[in-house]
Amino acid sequence: MGNITETYQTIAKLSPKKIAIHTINQQISYQEWDELINRTANWLNSLRSETKTIGILLPNGIPFLQFFAGASKAGWIAVPYDLKWNINELQKRTKLSNPSIIVTTRDIYAKINHIIPCLTAFDECLQEIAQFEPSPAVELDDDPSFYIGFTSGTTGSPKAFIRSQDSWVSSFDCNRFDFGLNESDQILIPGALIHSHFLYGAISTLYLGGTVFLCEKFSSSTILSWIESFPITTIYVVPTMIEALLKEGIQIDKPIKMLSSGAKWAEKSKIEIRQLFPNMTMFEFFGASELSFITVLSDRDGLQKANTVGKPCYGVEIQIRRPNQELANPNETGKIYVRSNYVINGYFEQSKRIINSIQDVHRWATVHDMGYFDDDGFLSIVGREQNMILYGGINIFPEEIEKVISTHPDVEEVAVIGLEDSYWGQVVAAVIKGKSNSLELKRFCKLYLSSYKIPRKWFFQNDMPYTTSGKIARAELIKQIESKVTRH
Repeated sequence: MGNITETYQTIAKLSPKKIAIHTINQQISYQEWDELINRTANWLNSLRSETKTIGILLPNGIPFLQFFAGASKAGWIAVPYDLKWNINELQKRTKLSNPSIIVTTRDIYAKINHIIPCLTAFDECLQEIAQFEPSPAVELDDDPSFYIGFTSGTTGSPKAFIRSQDSWVSSFDCNRFDFGLNESDQILIPGALIHSHFLYGAISTLYLGGTVFLCEKFSSSTILSWIESFPITTIYVVPTMIEALLKEGIQIDKPIKMLSSGAKWAEKSKIEIRQLFPNMTMFEFFGASELSFITVLSDRDGLQKANTVGKPCYGVEIQIRRPNQELANPNETGKIYVRSNYVINGYFEQSKRIINSIQDVHRWATVHDMGYFDDDGFLSIVGREQNMILYGGINIFPEEIEKVISTHPDVEEVAVIGLEDSYWGQVVAAVIKGKSNSLELKRFCKLYLSSYKIPRKWFFQNDMPYTTSGKIARAELIKQIESKVTRH
């Protein structure tokens, strides 16, 4: 059984003065960090709680990581909540996760404590925590659950998933074997800890004994300043951050690793960022909230296989299956199944206190992504099964079409959907946010797409509906467009 905090004591003994976390106005050593986590765990276990679940409604900072890691040390479950959620969205997620306490800022407490139960100001918690012993006093059960996250897919309706300690501790091997990270790394976390990409980056760094440089919020100028001022070796990013760095236009010559996830990193962007970071090493990894790491595209393979998402990560097995569950051949599209120790326990139903596993009897799991292996064993993603458009018996994946249209300079955002058609079954429709027109975009599509994949219908609007995670809510968008078609 592992625990994401199990290395802190050893690191604290070997390197007590080494900086564990560095923020813009605070530093904390590993000795201080180990003691803080022990105090926090002992405080939590002094509270009377049936659910042993703590909600974290905090901005980036040491307290966020303290309560997350402290909960893990105590055998509690941590539930990060997004500060950008409105009251209705927060209420849905607190109901799903049922925390016994939610730590937040005084300002937020004052605004919503009459609506959201169990709120407490974190500075009051810190005063109480300081009174507890700085040594561990908790014996944990085998592989307890420690983390509830939320996924909404394209519907906007949240689902809670629950993850075990071992799933993350096992996945820390990917940091070592796939990315070559170790205790000597100084890792910059520029994004919000509510997103698992950045939270994982921080927690895995602390487990390995490196130093976390934590930004309060994303700022491209701050990132560049920190890289130049501190011995940063690695930075976790998402592609939109890369675009922001490109706009700054400042060259950084020092060696640095970039670990990107969250969306496909465009080939054009990769080429441009290399000009600004000539000594950069790139790693792009593909994963899912439920499955964690799936594949990694290394710096070495990135140029030759830029349109793929790479090869399986350390400890990950992948199968591509036909609808009848037979294995697909190379270059044949099918559903992606994954087997690893990194998969979630399942979806959490608080009302019934049950966990619905997503794994079959042989431990294979899928989130219904569709893709194929090429002859060299590199995985390509073509889209989600639920988004697939059936046009006259032909399967069309909107993600492929969106990828093309999004490169047009006058398109800000695009979503491709299937609309019902009495003859074809479904026809391809494109919803565009931007300044272009349908004639220009059809001509553009002809340069890159087969004729049957070019949208038959085009809709232009000023705004798109989004899920709480910022993705386009396809189900809601289809309703909007269908209502337009019906009215006309």
